Amino acid sequence: MESTTFRTERLQLRPVRDEDVDRILRYRNLPEVTRWLLRTEVDPASYRAAWRHAAEDPNDHCKAVVLEGVVIGTVSLDVVDGMGQPGMPPRTEAELGYIFDPAYNGHGYATEAVTAMVAYAFDRLGLRRITAGCFADNLASVRILEKVGMRREQHGVGDSWHAELGWLDGNTYALLAETWDSATC
Repeated sequence: MESTTFRTERLQLRPVRDEDVDRILRYRNLPEVTRWLLRTEVDPASYRAAWRHAAEDPNDHCKAVVLEGVVIGTVSLDVVDGMGQPGMPPRTEAELGYIFDPAYNGHGYATEAVTAMVAYAFDRLGLRRITAGCFADNLASVRILEKVGMRREQHGVGDSWHAELGWLDGNTYALLAETWDSATC
């Protein structure tokens, strides 16, 4: 289990601690945040247990994003097998996700943290591909994924159920290590 902590210019990305979960739940359960999540309601005890389980999973590289001692977000990176025929190398891809406290929007923190996680995935973990998904109408998330160099590979028409808005379009983004250029972010 890797418990790597790393820094960007303004942020620290470190493993989520048990004492972080209450803080994360405070912003994670805000209506403006849950509006764009697939799991809108979470039981605090189950959520805490999920973070504890993640800390023990060697393929889970989720990090708390810390600004001046305050957890302002999380970035998840779940290492998975790609798709292919027998003999394919295992654990070469990852699924990326993130949730940030809206009180810290508009300062580039999410882009900075996601960029750092992408660099970590390619440079430190040696992954070959990262994917991420979002509702197409979640323009803030679309901008973050495009700023870090991900390309939209799929636009699913009416493929994502939204409890408030009904069937919405969804996007899937991806980035290959060979096309990653951290200098463009």
